[in-house]
Amino acid sequence: MPAFAENIIVVFSLIAIGYAVARIKLISQATGDGLAEFVFKVALPLLLFRTIVHSEFEHGLPFLMWLTYFTAVAVTWFLGHMLLRAFFARDVRGGVVAGVTASFSNLLLIGVPLMSGIFGDQGLAVLSQILSIHLPIMMAASLITFDYALRRDGMAEKAAGPVDLARRFLRQLFSNPLIIGIVMGLFVRVAGIPIPNVADRVIVSLGSAGGPLALFSMGISIYGYGVRGQIPSSLLLVTLKLMVMPAVATLAALAFGLPDDVAKVTVVAASLPAGANTWLIASRFGTGQRLAATSLTIGTALAALTSGFWLMVVEQVF
Repeated sequence: MPAFAENIIVVFSLIAIGYAVARIKLISQATGDGLAEFVFKVALPLLLFRTIVHSEFEHGLPFLMWLTYFTAVAVTWFLGHMLLRAFFARDVRGGVVAGVTASFSNLLLIGVPLMSGIFGDQGLAVLSQILSIHLPIMMAASLITFDYALRRDGMAEKAAGPVDLARRFLRQLFSNPLIIGIVMGLFVRVAGIPIPNVADRVIVSLGSAGGPLALFSMGISIYGYGVRGQIPSSLLLVTLKLMVMPAVATLAALAFGLPDDVAKVTVVAASLPAGANTWLIASRFGTGQRLAATSLTIGTALAALTSGFWLMVVEQVF
């Protein structure tokens, strides 16, 4: 069995086990939420912090990688928005949720353990460069487009002005533990501050727990979201996310001449299913929650197959 296949089986088995223990009530949803909070606020920020401090970034500033990845994001966001409105008669706000759901990869809970297992520390270093701007860009795009959607849907009284949008964005950004971990890692790296051995071992101990617990808690969360109807529209968005977005990323990587190792991580990152952020955004906006939840559940299940497909593609293409 190829090594990448073993890694995919391990990753999605941990998700399946989390789903199973939640389904049989062995672990409560509240416990799963607590595990996810530990992963999000402690383990993965420390893992990203240490990765940025210690990794060797061989290709310098990753502008072409960012351009490749976010070209794929823009194309699938646009398609998700337009196709949902065209075929399912949703308003502009629903189109925004569809765009987010079709393009917001779960780079954290699935991406970090998958890249680490398949591509090693260097793959995780490449992913951390995407993560460093992924959340800020997706947050800003979501806030701006939804504010526009409110005005288009005749709800201008609920829309925020530029100052309120900027304040909301900055508050959400700089209270995010992942962003704090990344920024602190960059600071320590640039400043050349040595990390004492004892502190490094503590960081490794906590950070190494992040990958397995992220996947396990993801499974528990998926059981909570479940399939809530709107299956045809969800299948459309899942197809865009799992197949169209990585296809666009592959073409962009070839067009921009990305180094092979960077291109592989970028395309696989684009192939990952949507994560809980899509449901959280839909809930915050007060529309499309069932669509986001169903897409998240179906997409994560199908990604066990499609991730393997795209890993085979990148091994052949790059």
